[in-house]
Amino acid sequence: MAIDAVKDYFSQYGRANDVMEFDVSSATVELAAQALQVIPARIAKTLSFKNDHGCILVVTAGDAKVDNRKFKDQFGLKAKMLASDEVLEFTGHAVGGVCPFAIKNSEVMTYVDVSIKRFDTVFPACGSSNSAIELTCDELYQYSQGLMWVDVCKDWVD
Repeated sequence: MAIDAVKDYFSQYGRANDVMEFDVSSATVELAAQALQVIPARIAKTLSFKNDHGCILVVTAGDAKVDNRKFKDQFGLKAKMLASDEVLEFTGHAVGGVCPFAIKNSEVMTYVDVSIKRFDTVFPACGSSNSAIELTCDELYQYSQGLMWVDVCKDWVD
């Protein structure tokens, strides 16, 4: 299971026990916010996009939407999301539990959007549709092996 791979991944940082599993679904921003009893914006959602070499993951705040112009300016290509079977193939995680952790495919590049920087901590999924971990923004960047901070979103409030 993907959640087991994520727990194994976090064990190298001494954080495997910090992965939370819920009795309810956290497969969407709204459901995750309900499960965690936080505002939806604090859910760190991981979006997956096609590129020429594999895929790009962009971790954004729960209330942010990708701005097509900013995305194209940053990455030089149109923002085209992966199909659910492609998400699983590239990340090892099914839609609803996609996260930037324990990614085995070296052709997956992870970026973290500045929309999350307004929070002390955020909650990304952990490989299943009923899991999360609380991380600081710096921890999220570090543990996701982010290549760089990007500004490719809109509609979030600072």
